[in-house]
Amino acid sequence: MNLKSHSLWKFTKMSSIPFIDIGANLTDPMFKGIYNGKKKHKEDLEDVLERAWKNDLKKIIITSGSLNDCIEALKIASLSENLYCTVGCHPTRCDEFTEAKSPEAYLNSLTDLIKNNQSKVVAIGECGLDNQRLHFCSKEIQEKYFEMQLKLSGDFNLPLFLHCRDAAPTFLEILKRNPNLIKSGGVVHSFDGSLKEAIDIINLGFYIGINGCSLRTDDNLKTVSELPINRLMLETDCPWCEVKQTHPSYSYVQTKFNSVKKEKFIDGSMVKGRNEPSTIRQVFEVLASLKKEDPVCLGNQIYQNTMELFFKDK
Repeated sequence: MNLKSHSLWKFTKMSSIPFIDIGANLTDPMFKGIYNGKKKHKEDLEDVLERAWKNDLKKIIITSGSLNDCIEALKIASLSENLYCTVGCHPTRCDEFTEAKSPEAYLNSLTDLIKNNQSKVVAIGECGLDNQRLHFCSKEIQEKYFEMQLKLSGDFNLPLFLHCRDAAPTFLEILKRNPNLIKSGGVVHSFDGSLKEAIDIINLGFYIGINGCSLRTDDNLKTVSELPINRLMLETDCPWCEVKQTHPSYSYVQTKFNSVKKEKFIDGSMVKGRNEPSTIRQVFEVLASLKKEDPVCLGNQIYQNTMELFFKDK
């Protein structure tokens, strides 16, 4: 199947499609105008959020990757009734468990944040395994504290927000041997694996999160085109994972955004190379073209998937 030969779908009813960004790294310094430790422009998170609401974002889940991230994410989530967050430790930062007073103390700190903010915390994570970046944290440490964090999901009946990079066999093995701790399900976000890996994940009761990094290659596009729509969710993983002009997926993008270089920042502008929640439209346009689905039906199905997993009790 030549995906590039498919005609583009016309999104005449885009304004009626509600979006939820399940993964936005709004604690990243880029939203404070800081890039690689250097201040380039003023903080503009308020403008970023205003653009998101204008582009039909109904809710945004802020991703946390460390204890400090969780604290900052909760502060940001307090700014709007439509902002929520995860609580957990990213695989590349799991050394924090061993650097704390004790691993149990670190886990207890995460537990306290969840207990005290149950109206805002909608998932455990971002946790999982990352074999692409072992220079940040060893396999052994990642695996041990990924499994430890599953207890939070079991204790609080919260879904998991999961990360898996080149680690599917071990990742799936850990989930399978903890059936009582994964009953609330979850999503494997920023998925870029094989169709078989996706099916194995879905068969465990999990969803698949799609962003620009899920759509970088022709193989990615073929895999995504074959995934069932009742197991899909949308995300931006901003400020990263935009749909780039060099990606084959870009040919399906219809909504284009004006942006300026960070060095030439002006109030109200998007920043070139810094992804943000508004661009979830582009991920959706690619997905709708690949699936050849009516945009409204597809959008409503994905919205329903997301509400069912994260917000059914909110």
